[in-house]
Amino acid sequence: MGGYPLAVGIAYEWRSDFSNPEVNELHAEGFGHRALDDDWRSQVERHSLGWVCARDGAQLVGFVNVAWDGAAHAFLIDTLVATRSRRQGIATRMVAMAVERAREAGCEWLHVDFEEHLERFYFDSCGFTPTPAGLVRL
Repeated sequence: MGGYPLAVGIAYEWRSDFSNPEVNELHAEGFGHRALDDDWRSQVERHSLGWVCARDGAQLVGFVNVAWDGAAHAFLIDTLVATRSRRQGIATRMVAMAVERAREAGCEWLHVDFEEHLERFYFDSCGFTPTPAGLVRL
């Protein structure tokens, strides 16, 4: 984990309950924008294989969403950890749980895209491999 201490007392749960405001706050912090009023619950229930929540007591400190095509492909999106809880292995544990659950669901591939500064995290810490890919900005 890059020499950082592992988070102690963090609970990780697949498809756990969460409130829209707490994910909106975490998303705003993680991506540097104002808190929105998105309906995360409806979104993940319609489009996701599952999601992982990490909690420090009752406080949501991590979230990752696993969208999918209903068959062989799953997509890791919105990997978020609260600023005060970073560098403790929380994101790595959440991604590992997402990988395990996608595999158990019969998915053959788990895709992720990310900004360049996160390359070491996804390749070195989480075991993803580089692939050629394409993108159309809409």
